[in-house]
Amino acid sequence: MLPQEENDVSDLVLGEDGLARPAWASVDPLLREYYDTEWGMPVRDEQGLFERLSLEAFQSGLSWATILRKRPAFRVAFDGFAPDVVAGYDARDVTRLMADAGIVRNLRKIQATITNARAVVALRAEGGLADLVWSFRPAVTPAPTTYDEVPTTSPESKALAQALRGKGFVFVGPTTMFALMEAVGVVDTHLVGSHRRGCSGVWPD
Repeated sequence: MLPQEENDVSDLVLGEDGLARPAWASVDPLLREYYDTEWGMPVRDEQGLFERLSLEAFQSGLSWATILRKRPAFRVAFDGFAPDVVAGYDARDVTRLMADAGIVRNLRKIQATITNARAVVALRAEGGLADLVWSFRPAVTPAPTTYDEVPTTSPESKALAQALRGKGFVFVGPTTMFALMEAVGVVDTHLVGSHRRGCSGVWPD
């Protein structure tokens, strides 16, 4: 969930607390808290991954800050992103969600979330969403020193997108899947020198 469109500066910024962060996480308190505590940390549970997959889809064409501010409302509207519950949504739920000003009211994205919930449930018979996502962890992770060096796709994100589409998922393009992989620790794209580099424990500093 890296809000790439929000950053105009590639290098790290040293905060008043003495910690180095990328520019996108150095000003807005909400983004800074997200960067310092959540972004890039491993997520291996089905519900957590389904939430992040869903929010990545809703973010398409919007800023991540917008989605992050609406996340509490999203969680209420989508029953905590419990896959079994969302998989059972019907036309009445779509109407309810389209009337909810607290979330992004995009019909295709709402319908995609329901479709993906059903795909998550079906995927349990083959090991589950977490196993599939983490199976695309690369042999090495990027080590960007500037923002321009942070990739937006990878061979693994392209393969993951293809695999998910094959399982009935939608709104899972290679760029969206790379953002998901960054957000949940499958890759580490914290800039070298950031105080969060290596924080996930998945990859060495």
